[in-house]
Amino acid sequence: MSVKQFKKHGQMSDTFINAIFLTLSGGFQDAYTYCFRDEVFANAQTGNIVLMSSYLFQGKWSSALRYFIPLCFFISGIFCAEVFHRHFKNMSKFHWRQIILIAEIALLFAVGFIPQSLNILANSVISFVCAMQVQVFRKVNGHAYASTMCIGNMRSGTEALCIYVCTKNKEYFYKATEYYGIILFFAIGAGFGSIITGIFGAYAIFISCLLLTVSFCIMFVKRNAIKNQANFEFEKNIDEHR
Repeated sequence: MSVKQFKKHGQMSDTFINAIFLTLSGGFQDAYTYCFRDEVFANAQTGNIVLMSSYLFQGKWSSALRYFIPLCFFISGIFCAEVFHRHFKNMSKFHWRQIILIAEIALLFAVGFIPQSLNILANSVISFVCAMQVQVFRKVNGHAYASTMCIGNMRSGTEALCIYVCTKNKEYFYKATEYYGIILFFAIGAGFGSIITGIFGAYAIFISCLLLTVSFCIMFVKRNAIKNQANFEFEKNIDEHR
Protein backbone atom coordinates (compact mmCIF):
# COMPACT_ATOMS: atom_id res chain seq x y z
CA MET A 1 0.00 0.00 0.00
CA SER A 2 1.40 3.40 -0.93
CA VAL A 3 1.52 6.35 1.44
CA LYS A 4 -1.04 8.13 -0.70
CA GLN A 5 -3.44 5.17 -0.51
CA PHE A 6 -2.87 4.83 3.22
CA LYS A 7 -3.76 8.47 3.77
CA LYS A 8 -6.84 8.14 1.65
CA HIS A 9 -8.19 5.21 3.65
CA GLY A 10 -6.67 6.15 7.01
CA GLN A 11 -8.47 9.41 7.77
CA MET A 12 -10.12 8.69 11.10
CA SER A 13 -12.54 11.61 10.84
CA ASP A 14 -14.41 9.60 8.19
CA THR A 15 -14.50 6.23 9.98
CA PHE A 16 -17.54 4.58 11.52
CA ILE A 17 -15.97 4.42 14.99
CA ASN A 18 -15.51 8.18 14.98
CA ALA A 19 -19.05 8.67 13.68
CA ILE A 20 -20.36 6.67 16.65
CA PHE A 21 -19.02 9.14 19.22
CA LEU A 22 -20.01 12.19 17.18
CA THR A 23 -23.53 10.81 16.75
CA LEU A 24 -23.90 9.86 20.41
CA SER A 25 -22.93 13.43 21.25
CA GLY A 26 -25.37 14.84 18.69
CA GLY A 27 -28.29 12.87 20.11
CA PHE A 28 -27.27 13.78 23.65
CA GLN A 29 -27.22 17.49 22.86
CA ASP A 30 -30.70 17.39 21.32
CA ALA A 31 -32.12 15.66 24.39
CA TYR A 32 -30.29 18.09 26.68
CA THR A 33 -31.68 21.24 25.09
CA TYR A 34 -35.19 19.85 24.74
CA CYS A 35 -35.44 18.39 28.24
CA PHE A 36 -33.60 21.09 30.16
CA ARG A 37 -33.41 24.22 28.00
CA ASP A 38 -37.03 25.24 27.22
CA GLU A 39 -37.83 22.47 24.71
CA VAL A 40 -35.64 23.89 21.94
CA PHE A 41 -33.92 21.52 19.51
CA ALA A 42 -30.17 21.97 19.24
CA ASN A 43 -29.92 20.11 15.93
CA ALA A 44 -33.36 19.78 14.38
CA GLN A 45 -33.70 23.27 12.95
CA THR A 46 -36.72 22.20 10.90
CA GLY A 47 -38.59 21.67 14.16
CA ASN A 48 -37.40 25.04 15.43
CA ILE A 49 -38.63 26.75 12.26
CA VAL A 50 -42.04 25.10 12.64
CA LEU A 51 -42.37 26.18 16.26
CA MET A 52 -41.02 29.68 15.54
CA SER A 53 -43.50 30.20 12.71
CA SER A 54 -46.37 28.88 14.80
CA TYR A 55 -45.67 31.38 17.57
CA LEU A 56 -45.15 34.18 15.07
CA PHE A 57 -48.58 33.61 13.51
CA GLN A 58 -50.08 33.55 17.01
CA GLY A 59 -48.45 36.89 17.80
CA LYS A 60 -46.28 35.40 20.57
CA TRP A 61 -43.11 37.26 19.70
CA SER A 62 -41.06 36.34 22.76
CA SER A 63 -41.76 32.63 22.28
CA ALA A 64 -40.83 32.89 18.59
CA LEU A 65 -37.57 34.59 19.53
CA ARG A 66 -36.67 31.56 21.65
CA TYR A 67 -36.35 29.56 18.44
CA PHE A 68 -35.21 32.30 16.06
CA ILE A 69 -31.96 33.15 17.86
CA PRO A 70 -30.64 29.54 18.01
CA LEU A 71 -31.53 29.24 14.32
CA CYS A 72 -29.35 32.25 13.54
CA PHE A 73 -26.51 30.79 15.60
CA PHE A 74 -26.81 27.52 13.69
CA ILE A 75 -26.34 29.39 10.42
CA SER A 76 -23.39 31.27 11.92
CA GLY A 77 -21.81 28.00 13.04
CA ILE A 78 -21.85 26.63 9.50
CA PHE A 79 -20.37 29.86 8.16
CA CYS A 80 -17.57 29.96 10.75
CA ALA A 81 -16.68 26.30 10.25
CA GLU A 82 -16.35 26.79 6.51
CA VAL A 83 -14.23 29.93 6.92
CA PHE A 84 -11.96 28.04 9.33
CA HIS A 85 -11.67 25.16 6.88
CA ARG A 86 -10.65 27.44 4.02
CA HIS A 87 -7.95 29.15 6.07
CA PHE A 88 -6.51 26.25 8.07
CA LYS A 89 -7.10 23.09 6.02
CA ASN A 90 -3.36 22.67 5.40
CA MET A 91 -2.32 22.63 9.06
CA SER A 92 0.45 20.12 9.75
CA LYS A 93 0.66 19.74 13.54
CA PHE A 94 -3.05 19.07 14.03
CA HIS A 95 -5.82 18.23 11.63
CA TRP A 96 -8.10 21.24 11.21
CA ARG A 97 -11.08 19.11 12.27
CA GLN A 98 -9.40 18.48 15.62
CA ILE A 99 -9.24 22.23 16.23
CA ILE A 100 -12.97 22.45 15.56
CA LEU A 101 -13.53 19.68 18.10
CA ILE A 102 -11.51 21.57 20.70
CA ALA A 103 -13.68 24.64 20.10
CA GLU A 104 -16.83 22.51 20.42
CA ILE A 105 -15.67 20.98 23.68
CA ALA A 106 -14.77 24.38 25.16
CA LEU A 107 -18.12 25.93 24.21
CA LEU A 108 -20.16 23.00 25.50
CA PHE A 109 -18.19 23.00 28.75
CA ALA A 110 -19.08 26.66 29.20
CA VAL A 111 -22.77 25.86 28.62
CA GLY A 112 -22.71 23.69 31.74
CA PHE A 113 -22.35 26.84 33.84
CA ILE A 114 -25.09 28.85 32.14
CA PRO A 115 -28.19 29.11 34.39
CA GLN A 116 -31.66 28.26 33.14
CA SER A 117 -32.55 31.93 33.25
CA LEU A 118 -30.26 32.27 30.22
CA ASN A 119 -31.52 29.25 28.33
CA ILE A 120 -31.71 31.21 25.10
CA LEU A 121 -27.95 31.78 25.32
CA ALA A 122 -27.25 28.14 26.14
CA ASN A 123 -29.38 26.92 23.23
CA SER A 124 -27.71 29.37 20.88
CA VAL A 125 -24.23 28.18 21.82
CA ILE A 126 -25.20 24.50 21.44
CA SER A 127 -26.84 25.21 18.07
CA PHE A 128 -23.61 26.92 16.98
CA VAL A 129 -21.61 23.85 18.05
CA CYS A 130 -23.98 21.45 16.29
CA ALA A 131 -23.75 23.46 13.09
CA MET A 132 -19.94 23.33 13.12
CA GLN A 133 -20.05 19.59 13.68
CA VAL A 134 -22.53 18.86 10.90
CA GLN A 135 -20.53 21.05 8.51
CA VAL A 136 -17.12 19.60 9.37
CA PHE A 137 -17.90 15.88 9.73
CA ARG A 138 -19.91 15.05 6.62
CA LYS A 139 -18.71 11.61 5.53
CA VAL A 140 -18.47 8.12 6.98
CA ASN A 141 -16.35 5.68 4.95
CA GLY A 142 -16.75 7.95 1.93
CA HIS A 143 -20.54 8.30 2.21
CA ALA A 144 -22.30 11.55 3.09
CA TYR A 145 -24.03 11.53 6.49
CA ALA A 146 -25.04 13.81 9.36
CA SER A 147 -23.93 13.23 12.96
CA THR A 148 -26.49 15.60 14.50
CA MET A 149 -29.76 14.68 12.75
CA CYS A 150 -31.45 11.62 11.25
CA ILE A 151 -33.65 12.50 8.27
CA GLY A 152 -30.85 12.45 5.68
CA ASN A 153 -29.34 9.28 7.13
CA MET A 154 -32.74 7.59 7.04
CA ARG A 155 -33.22 8.51 3.39
CA SER A 156 -29.73 7.38 2.36
CA GLY A 157 -29.94 4.16 4.38
CA THR A 158 -33.31 3.22 2.95
CA GLU A 159 -32.16 4.02 -0.58
CA ALA A 160 -29.11 1.77 -0.13
CA LEU A 161 -31.30 -0.99 1.30
CA CYS A 162 -33.63 -0.77 -1.67
CA ILE A 163 -30.71 -1.01 -4.12
CA TYR A 164 -29.39 -4.05 -2.24
CA VAL A 165 -32.78 -5.79 -2.41
CA CYS A 166 -32.97 -5.13 -6.16
CA THR A 167 -29.35 -5.89 -7.09
CA LYS A 168 -28.07 -8.14 -4.26
CA ASN A 169 -24.94 -6.00 -4.22
CA LYS A 170 -23.55 -6.46 -0.69
CA GLU A 171 -21.77 -3.11 -0.81
CA TYR A 172 -25.13 -1.39 -0.57
CA PHE A 173 -26.18 -3.70 2.27
CA TYR A 174 -23.14 -2.63 4.29
CA LYS A 175 -23.85 0.97 3.40
CA ALA A 176 -27.45 0.63 4.64
CA THR A 177 -26.32 -0.97 7.92
CA GLU A 178 -23.90 1.90 8.51
CA TYR A 179 -26.65 4.49 8.11
CA TYR A 180 -29.11 2.63 10.31
CA GLY A 181 -26.33 2.04 12.83
CA ILE A 182 -25.72 5.80 13.00
CA ILE A 183 -29.44 6.39 13.53
CA LEU A 184 -29.42 3.81 16.33
CA PHE A 185 -26.50 5.50 18.09
CA PHE A 186 -28.19 8.87 17.74
CA ALA A 187 -31.27 7.41 19.45
CA ILE A 188 -29.09 5.89 22.18
CA GLY A 189 -27.41 9.24 22.75
CA ALA A 190 -30.77 11.00 22.95
CA GLY A 191 -32.24 8.44 25.35
CA PHE A 192 -29.14 8.47 27.52
CA GLY A 193 -29.13 12.27 27.40
CA SER A 194 -32.71 12.54 28.65
CA ILE A 195 -31.91 10.36 31.67
CA ILE A 196 -28.58 12.01 32.55
CA THR A 197 -30.05 15.49 32.11
CA GLY A 198 -32.85 14.62 34.51
CA ILE A 199 -30.25 13.68 37.11
CA PHE A 200 -27.48 16.25 36.68
CA GLY A 201 -29.29 19.17 35.04
CA ALA A 202 -27.05 21.75 33.41
CA TYR A 203 -23.88 19.78 34.14
CA ALA A 204 -25.10 16.85 32.03
CA ILE A 205 -23.66 18.53 28.94
CA PHE A 206 -20.20 17.56 30.21
CA ILE A 207 -20.97 14.03 28.95
CA SER A 208 -21.12 15.44 25.44
CA CYS A 209 -17.73 17.06 26.03
CA LEU A 210 -16.37 13.65 27.02
CA LEU A 211 -17.73 11.99 23.88
CA LEU A 212 -16.17 14.66 21.66
CA THR A 213 -12.89 14.30 23.53
CA VAL A 214 -12.85 10.60 22.61
CA SER A 215 -13.41 11.59 18.98
CA PHE A 216 -10.53 14.05 19.19
CA CYS A 217 -8.21 11.38 20.62
CA ILE A 218 -9.20 8.85 17.96
CA MET A 219 -8.21 11.27 15.22
CA PHE A 220 -4.94 12.17 16.93
CA VAL A 221 -3.83 8.55 17.35
CA LYS A 222 -4.61 7.70 13.75
CA ARG A 223 -2.72 10.68 12.42
CA ASN A 224 0.35 9.45 14.29
CA ALA A 225 -0.15 6.05 12.68
CA ILE A 226 -0.32 7.69 9.26
CA LYS A 227 2.86 9.63 9.95
CA ASN A 228 4.69 6.49 11.10
CA GLN A 229 3.48 4.57 8.05
CA ALA A 230 4.65 7.37 5.79
CA ASN A 231 8.09 7.30 7.40
CA PHE A 232 8.24 3.53 7.04
CA GLU A 233 7.30 3.66 3.33
CA PHE A 234 9.82 6.45 2.74
CA GLU A 235 12.66 4.51 4.37
CA LYS A 236 11.61 1.34 2.52
CA ASN A 237 11.74 3.13 -0.84
CA ILE A 238 15.23 4.47 -0.07
CA ASP A 239 16.49 0.98 0.80
CA GLU A 240 15.07 -0.46 -2.42
CA HIS A 241 16.89 2.13 -4.53
CA ARG A 242 20.28 1.80 -2.86
